[in-house]
Amino acid sequence: MPAIRLRRTLAAAAALPLLAVALTACGYGSKSDEGDDSGSKAPAAADAKKLSTDTVKLGYFPNLTHATALVGIEKGLFQKELGGTSIKPSTFNAGPSEIEALNSGSIDIGFIGPSPSINGYASSQGKSLRIIGGSASGGVKLVVNPKKIKKLDDLKGKRIATPQLGNTQDVAFLNWIAQKGWKVDAQSGKGDVSVVRSDNKVTPDAYKSGSIDGAWVPEPTASKLVSEGAKELLDERDLWPDKKFVITNIIVSQKFLKAHPDVVEAVLRGSVKTNAWINAHSGEAKEAANQALEKLSGKPLPAEQLDPAWKSIQILDDPLAATLQSEADHAVKAGLLKKPDLDGIYDLRPLNKVLKAEGEPAVDDAGLGVK
Repeated sequence: MPAIRLRRTLAAAAALPLLAVALTACGYGSKSDEGDDSGSKAPAAADAKKLSTDTVKLGYFPNLTHATALVGIEKGLFQKELGGTSIKPSTFNAGPSEIEALNSGSIDIGFIGPSPSINGYASSQGKSLRIIGGSASGGVKLVVNPKKIKKLDDLKGKRIATPQLGNTQDVAFLNWIAQKGWKVDAQSGKGDVSVVRSDNKVTPDAYKSGSIDGAWVPEPTASKLVSEGAKELLDERDLWPDKKFVITNIIVSQKFLKAHPDVVEAVLRGSVKTNAWINAHSGEAKEAANQALEKLSGKPLPAEQLDPAWKSIQILDDPLAATLQSEADHAVKAGLLKKPDLDGIYDLRPLNKVLKAEGEPAVDDAGLGVK
């Protein structure tokens, strides 16, 4: 993976995807889906002081890489910091719909991956959102059929799935292919490797049927495939400096940040305290996350999928801003995105205030913060 380049000022170019399909302003190439209103508001304490709004609407995915939201809501850690202001949670299966919800005001704050964050910011000319914190790193693997693929060079000529055209894992795989010197058309996925865009929900069945030979996917899909007989061939952490790269961060609408800074700070306190609790109580946190997934999806993950998936994800407060810049660069190189101006995408001042109060070091915005 090329060295991370930190740039304080990026080329001010119109940030529009180059795909020949009609895309929303939410993710480069990702499919839009309907958000699931996860139901009633979490009850606020009757005698607790209300902040500057009655309710904060929080979006996230029913996914282990969103463990901060899963555990923080399940254990009431966010609500404790919000006092008399209640939480209204909504879940999403893809970044585009979450960005749409943020832009429409259906949610105020969201846990989301880097690719839709980049495109949502760039497509709005820097007016829609800010990244205000980190949540998770890692949790992405290349898993393959060991009967067909025994080493990385064997991928040439094979069919490998990614979750969506232009999503975070798709960009990472296309960049890895380019580093190998192989050629693939980014839009069609055709070339020295066939890149098959497949929803994570159906990828295990595609693997069992033999229509794909492997997949570059996030957890727990990777562990689901391994439970079906696939073999882990590469952990994406090994491609990054310090084995860290952003997989989930926290965004907020700029309008909500301006109107309700006290609520944003309370949510960030909840996030920081949730992350500390997860890292101090890994086993209990894993079970809490699985209980939350069971409530949202109807069934928990079995141990053979949950345990390896949980181990591969690092929960942290740092948004790893420099790796976001690298991911944007990779999307540009792949031809999925024109060079975006990401200057001002971060506002880490509220997070650093919270971290200081908790006795933790400040985190860096890699020169991409508000001035």
